[in-house]
Amino acid sequence: MIIKKFVGKTEEEAVEAAKKELGNGVVIMNVKNVKRKGLFAAFRSKQVEVTVALEDEREIIAPVHREAVQKSATNREGIHLTNTDNIEKKLDSLQTLLENRLQNAPEPVKEEKPKKPVAEATPENVQKKPEMQEEKSMESKEQDKFIRLLYNTMIDNGVDEKYANQLMEDIEKSKKPNMPFDYILANIYQKMILKFGKIGGITPASKGPKVILFVGPTGVGKTTTIAKLASYYSVEEKKKVALLTADTYRIAAAEQLRTYANILEVPFRVIYTKEELQDAIASFHEFDYIFVDTAGHSYKNEQQLGDMKVLLDSLKETVGENTVEYQCFLVLSVTTQYRDLLKIVDTYKEITGFQLIFTKIDETSTLGSILNIKLAADSSVAYVTYGQNVPDDIEKFNPQKTVKQLLGGKH
Repeated sequence: MIIKKFVGKTEEEAVEAAKKELGNGVVIMNVKNVKRKGLFAAFRSKQVEVTVALEDEREIIAPVHREAVQKSATNREGIHLTNTDNIEKKLDSLQTLLENRLQNAPEPVKEEKPKKPVAEATPENVQKKPEMQEEKSMESKEQDKFIRLLYNTMIDNGVDEKYANQLMEDIEKSKKPNMPFDYILANIYQKMILKFGKIGGITPASKGPKVILFVGPTGVGKTTTIAKLASYYSVEEKKKVALLTADTYRIAAAEQLRTYANILEVPFRVIYTKEELQDAIASFHEFDYIFVDTAGHSYKNEQQLGDMKVLLDSLKETVGENTVEYQCFLVLSVTTQYRDLLKIVDTYKEITGFQLIFTKIDETSTLGSILNIKLAADSSVAYVTYGQNVPDDIEKFNPQKTVKQLLGGKH
């Protein structure tokens, strides 16, 4: 694991510098504004500091002694790996929380083993069992106990055992004698963030409007999510936005989106066929974004899924002289049972590629499904929603916040 900081005038400039040095595989860990130093710092603009991470198979982690907790670990090339102070700030006292829980955790029941005859003490035997070995054994037990606590915490927060075991195996491989708890915690924190990978989101088209489709089962909040994003791009970003709905099964859904369109003063259409979708795209060729609401339905309804596939396939056809650029977002509720989420993802994967939006995260205390489904779908997480307020209650997915909660931090 390589952790390194880059500074630029903007976040984009700092990220570009990170990619130039470490490659496109970097994962953004933290972004913050920093003040310039020097005599004339007050008269100069602030800079943006970006902390990025990169998985490095060549990495060698040296044993870290408790006396060296405040020191940074480095790999063979001298690249900065971990700064304890920064990790502690990122986790917002998560280490203290877990250590307190560790102290209060019940001792595991030990199986009694048959007693072996005690050999007569000799100088040779004494040399084989020095006090240092006993201390090392105690520290190893405390490490195992701490790792077991992290594992149980992830399971309690809904992380699939398969993925939790993978993380624990990675930690076991990098575990060294005398390694402090904060280093173990920082290691798993970083690995979990890397599991989430690149964050998704809406991107503009290189030419013409970008068509943004929202798919998913009923009752997950697709229409409200569309209204939140349309409001942001229309009001905050001053982009030209049009709203379409292909949800002709529920009149209430169409009327709800029409109401939002009237409030935002943006065009709205109901579409019934792929030809009407193509006509709408051609009509709004000067717009920046076209948001399309689709019918929510059960993953078991093959007819409706077939209609959805026809609609999506029509976007691959040429509209006028231009090829349509589009993105698809699968909207899921974290309150849905994990088994059903897996079936929904598998069904939509057969139809199209997508990014993920998770809704109703305010209605659950376990967010493990976000990590589980991201890994099962092999798709980026773009946004999360946490209420009905439009245009509020939505934000770009923050892996740091989610990982902190999965490890037992405050919600």
